[in-house]
Amino acid sequence: MFKGQPKGLFALALSNAGERFGYYTMLAIFTLYMRAKFGWDENESGQVYAIFLAGLYFMPLFGGMIADKIGYGKCVSIGSIVMILGYVALSIPMATNQVDKWAMFFSLALIAIGTGLFKGNLQVLVGNLYDDPKLSDKRDSAFSLFYMAINIGAMFAPAMAKAMYMPFIEKSGFHFVPIDNAVVEFGSRSAEYLDTIAGGYRLCFIIACAAHVISFLIYLVCRPWYRHADITSKEAKAKDIPQQELTPQQTRQRMVALQLVFAVVIFFWMAFHQNGSALTFFADKYTQLNDITGINRMWFNIWSLVLIAVSVYTLFGIFQSDNRKGRIISAVVTLMLWAGAIAFYLQMPESFNAVTSDFQQFNPFFVVALTPISVSVFGALAKKGKEPSAPVKIGLGMLVAGVGFAVITVASAGLISPMDLGDRSQNILDPNWLIGTYFTLTVAELLLSPMGMSFVSKVAPPKYKGLMMGGWFAATAIGNYLSRIPSALWNKIPLMANWAIIIGLCVVAGLIMFILRRKLEAATQD
Repeated sequence: MFKGQPKGLFALALSNAGERFGYYTMLAIFTLYMRAKFGWDENESGQVYAIFLAGLYFMPLFGGMIADKIGYGKCVSIGSIVMILGYVALSIPMATNQVDKWAMFFSLALIAIGTGLFKGNLQVLVGNLYDDPKLSDKRDSAFSLFYMAINIGAMFAPAMAKAMYMPFIEKSGFHFVPIDNAVVEFGSRSAEYLDTIAGGYRLCFIIACAAHVISFLIYLVCRPWYRHADITSKEAKAKDIPQQELTPQQTRQRMVALQLVFAVVIFFWMAFHQNGSALTFFADKYTQLNDITGINRMWFNIWSLVLIAVSVYTLFGIFQSDNRKGRIISAVVTLMLWAGAIAFYLQMPESFNAVTSDFQQFNPFFVVALTPISVSVFGALAKKGKEPSAPVKIGLGMLVAGVGFAVITVASAGLISPMDLGDRSQNILDPNWLIGTYFTLTVAELLLSPMGMSFVSKVAPPKYKGLMMGGWFAATAIGNYLSRIPSALWNKIPLMANWAIIIGLCVVAGLIMFILRRKLEAATQD
């Protein structure tokens, strides 16, 4: 899995992991921060969340255009600095709520612009590492490993957010309760509690800023490992470096093929990013968060999850090691990791109270844990000449996403719809229903996202690499903005109808991808 990969992959992956850790630490509490700080409801906070995500993922389209002209590495550096400034501004409290609100909007704009220059172009650098024919067969597995590293950062983010705001709230003389329960719990002190919880959430922005600084330092220090990949098509021609030559017709066919893929994956990201809106509201309103007992407690211990995820890699090492000594070491380390996970679990209290943001750690955990399985399965199929093409994987990812929301639909049967529930909370659903939904959505994500990025880096015409990787994120941006639809409908239609809309869009998009499969495969083989 790791064998034969260039050092540049690990440097770029680690830099991106740091950036994603900071970003997801902020995102884990972002909608909750807006509700506590400004008193916004799910629709208002969901709209700002969706606009921010849309801008964040749309800006790489422009960042890619710029990078194709001035260089990918240069844009990544500028983007890192702009993002750091954005998080600094977001961390500073202002005199009034009105000023705070406009300062937040300004900060979000800086973060979006910086991400536009950073995100897509960093992944172009990863793809450029594999333009070498000796490494080309490792491209898909490389992007899977790169994607896994991103999610290592994301996996720790919710736990870090919780570790920051929970002690702050307790030291201020309050115990943590969901925002909707503030008036019931604290009466006349509810406004004070909301100010306190907003202050606790703001600490998460400081951690996000520090993570981005570390990410940038890693990128700068490790630059010798990937410097040779930081080259545009124009620079390659000037230095007489061989690169793929395409006719105008081939270029046009590839551009059209990529745009068709972008159009389809919009609907996946619309569904997937309910993790920060509708699925967060669902966790807050309907899922049992208090008095979690038994084996379920392990789901909410980040250190147990980390050790279990790492043990998947050492477990694979038992079968993939070249010699007996390596297999024995892998087996011993695996047993030690399992013992550690059990030890952390046994140290937990018999009854555990979770918080809404805890659910944000399950998707990245599943990504990290399932990546070696995904790489091994597709690697085995490739050796037999039976590996599905990227369009087929994307189509399957869409259908599996529909299955994920079918899980939460089954769980929603018999629940009071938000339109009738009002400001109350039902909080009766077993957490495993929501965890099962995240598991299924992660399987869909692994079929679609890393394979899609690999596909773009392989198929994009050399002189449009930055633009096309930006196009991938622009499609993500549109999907992110459309993710606000379920939030807007949250208090207006039955819960089951909300999920049914998402399922229908995923299934239709998946079927469209299968219909277009042959056309896409033909265009990319020219």
